[in-house]
Amino acid sequence: MSLALIAALPFLGALLPGLLIRVSRTACATVTGSVTLLALIGLGLHAPAVLRGEVLTTRFEWLPQLGLNATFMLDGLGLLFAGLILGIGLLIILYARFYLSDRDPMGQFYTYLMLFQGAMVGIVLSDNILLLLVFWELTSLSSFLLIGYWKHLPEGRQGARMALAVTGGGGLAMIAGMLILGQIAGSYDLSVILQAGDAIRASDWYLTALVLILLGAFAKSAQFPFHFWLPHAMAAPTPVSAYLHSATMVKAGIFLMARMWPVLSGTPEWFWIVSLTGLFTMVMAAKIAFYQTDLKALLAFSTVSHLGLITMLLGFGTKAAATVAMFHIVNHATFKAALFMSAGIVDHETHTRDIRRLGGLRHLMPLTFTIAAITGLSMAGIPPFNGFLSKEMMLEEAAHAPHWMIPALVCIGAALSVAYSFRLVAQTFLGPQRDDYPHHPHDPGIGLWGAPALLAVLVVLIGLMPMTMATWLVDAAAGAVTGGPVQVKIAHWHGLGSPALWMSIGAVGGGLLLLGLHGPLDAIWRRMPRPEGKRIFDALIEPFARLSAALTGAVHDGAMGRYLWIGGATMLGVGAYAFFTGGHAPGTLPLTPVDPIAAAGWLALMVASAGVGVLHHQRLLTLVLIGVIGLIVSVAFAYLSAPDLALTQISVEVATVILMLLALNFLPKTTPRESGHLRRGRDAALAGLIGLGVGGLAYMLMMRGFAFPTIADYHMANSKALGGGTNVVNVILVDFRGYDTFGEITVLGIAATLIFALTEALLRPGPANDRLRNWRNDTPDAGDRHPLMMVVATRMMLPIALMVGIYIFLRGHNVPGGGFIAGLVVSIALVMQYMASGFGWTAARQKIDYHGLIGAGVLIAAATGIGSWFAGRPFMTSTFGYVEIWPLEKFELATAALFDLGVFLTVLGAVMLALSSLTRIAIRAGQTVNTEAYDMQDKFDRETH
Repeated sequence: MSLALIAALPFLGALLPGLLIRVSRTACATVTGSVTLLALIGLGLHAPAVLRGEVLTTRFEWLPQLGLNATFMLDGLGLLFAGLILGIGLLIILYARFYLSDRDPMGQFYTYLMLFQGAMVGIVLSDNILLLLVFWELTSLSSFLLIGYWKHLPEGRQGARMALAVTGGGGLAMIAGMLILGQIAGSYDLSVILQAGDAIRASDWYLTALVLILLGAFAKSAQFPFHFWLPHAMAAPTPVSAYLHSATMVKAGIFLMARMWPVLSGTPEWFWIVSLTGLFTMVMAAKIAFYQTDLKALLAFSTVSHLGLITMLLGFGTKAAATVAMFHIVNHATFKAALFMSAGIVDHETHTRDIRRLGGLRHLMPLTFTIAAITGLSMAGIPPFNGFLSKEMMLEEAAHAPHWMIPALVCIGAALSVAYSFRLVAQTFLGPQRDDYPHHPHDPGIGLWGAPALLAVLVVLIGLMPMTMATWLVDAAAGAVTGGPVQVKIAHWHGLGSPALWMSIGAVGGGLLLLGLHGPLDAIWRRMPRPEGKRIFDALIEPFARLSAALTGAVHDGAMGRYLWIGGATMLGVGAYAFFTGGHAPGTLPLTPVDPIAAAGWLALMVASAGVGVLHHQRLLTLVLIGVIGLIVSVAFAYLSAPDLALTQISVEVATVILMLLALNFLPKTTPRESGHLRRGRDAALAGLIGLGVGGLAYMLMMRGFAFPTIADYHMANSKALGGGTNVVNVILVDFRGYDTFGEITVLGIAATLIFALTEALLRPGPANDRLRNWRNDTPDAGDRHPLMMVVATRMMLPIALMVGIYIFLRGHNVPGGGFIAGLVVSIALVMQYMASGFGWTAARQKIDYHGLIGAGVLIAAATGIGSWFAGRPFMTSTFGYVEIWPLEKFELATAALFDLGVFLTVLGAVMLALSSLTRIAIRAGQTVNTEAYDMQDKFDRETH
């Protein structure tokens, strides 16, 4: 399975929960889990090659000139993290099925979860730092949705905003640092950057890049001083906490430091910044965790502490320390995810997470107690569980640190870890059974305890058989980080001469002592004044929030004229500065002789344009002048040998003028005069200066040739050879710049849908609907609303217009035409049916929903572009060939025709949906519609009866 497909599967899977939730919650969870399982299987198929030391890549050229390519890489580090993301993600999906209540929108939850999963997989598989940055920011956005999933909780909304602000701000710093690395290495591909370690460390920009990248990593992994956001994110449902904040999102910063370890480590700056930040975070967060009374808050701060531990190990800069970091990543993910899920079970069954209201649960919840005890002891570093192994190895590395304070503080952090781990298990499950639980607890079904039980089994197996269960994966990951083969030797006993043994004994003893003194220590803790990260964050954010509110209130006041004036004046000033401060060479091209007809057309265009500005208060006259301008522009296109543009322009003019006429029917004939003479003079002066500037720029460009080949030359030379069409304009639209066209039709579909949504809002009860019901047309009735001559003419024109539309569509690849023009032609033909026979008669014969046309058009265009991937070619690359079917002549078949079909359907659906929306307003306003066939017999019957 392609690495790109593995990264894309979660995103594709995000489309399914919203549909399958209509079937059942079980079907929704099953299919969502199946997508993750499929991606995990695809990853597993590549595992043997990666474990042999190979690095697998998948590359798609996207924007090679900018260094932005869809390039994916799988090595040992990527295999470790992708396996954790997908493996634990699968367990979380199953766990969430039984954790979420019937009131929770499960389809929405799984959609958010799969988006986040895809973003995380994209990060760990990216081989291009620009692509990695895209996925990095997607994790912030998708985690914002997950943390704020319970929208009714103020703390959930606040935690989501805080996480987004902190991690998003760190991400902005990281973007700058990554771009610096790319410039130093001369490439944005990670595989190239990782080979340029010496050049990067020797660069004058090394320290700047290092600090910026570490800001992003520290913010994402909740390192001091950014640690405060993670505990507040615990307002999210427990499955989110177990997934994002123990095994995935907070590990993204760790992954980034590990990925950049070969090029950024090995310097004093790396050692002191990274190791001391991790060490301080480890001890500080462990101390805070020791005093928490909420189960998830305790686990959240313990997560921050363990992330600090891993950061410290990476900061040491040695291969051995980096290897221990990889091992502890595996162990922490297993026991911490299980502990979060166990806390969720306790909360689910007792309706509280307050340790002070718990205790004695081992009698009522023996399965949950067993799982929590195993994973809690592993978190404390007690043998024979896996947490003990990586803790011992960590202590061994700390013992060889260059300063005695480091191992001393590590021992304190380890002792605090023992203390809060024992407290979590003891005060929740041990002691006598209580009779005042908020809700009588019992062990849940296997749906809730199955996933943490499996992780608990892994905790035991890795602890007992580390060489069999984990060493192979740790070896591969550590080898990818350190750039060479690593042989990990993991053992429970290192001998009496090992400093780690005595440090571990001291940590366990110190932890038990702290646990025994928890009561008096907690009383002192509660009375001590201490800084809180959230208060500091709020204090820093508040002035900026006030400033933003003041600026917004002063500038963004809804006055469109002010916006246009500020924007126009700014562009004019910047352009004038560039013009007067830059050098200019005289024009070399001769003037083109002015044709009298062209001069007359230009004069008419100027008069009509000036008329719009002067007479814009008269809406109908303004629309007529706009139509005149469009018509002259169409003629100008034809005069300048641009028939495609001429056809498009005239078709757009006809369609828009009709729609605008219908819209103006509900508006007053004139607009109020809101500007005085002075303001109108100022606006006219600014508009005139901008017009002169744009005209002068166009004149100067036309008077000077280009010193280098233009892209037009490339299009002209390759239209037939690469696109299979002689109509260069159409080939550009559907092939060379098909992605632009795809974006344009998407925007067109959104605009039509927005018109429909606005119509729906007008038709709902409210002031606007009341005004619409009371609307009266002041224009006297001109007689027959549907003249018989027009009815007959339009019905005769319809099949002809459809034939012309099909003809224009089919010829567009080689001569003027194409899907956009054909869509407009057919739209105009259908609009004429509405005008001639009325909305009721026409709508009764409508067989296709216009929303469906828009959706089908966008999907067909997207599918055509995606289809090129299966041929190993870039997105939106068309292909063509020639076939000969007797008795026909040889003719061309091109995939661009399918893309053009998507354009045709979208344009047709957008125009007709806008027309339908305006007509529904007319019906609500009281206009009557005929629903019977409108022909001569019908007219005769009505007149005689």
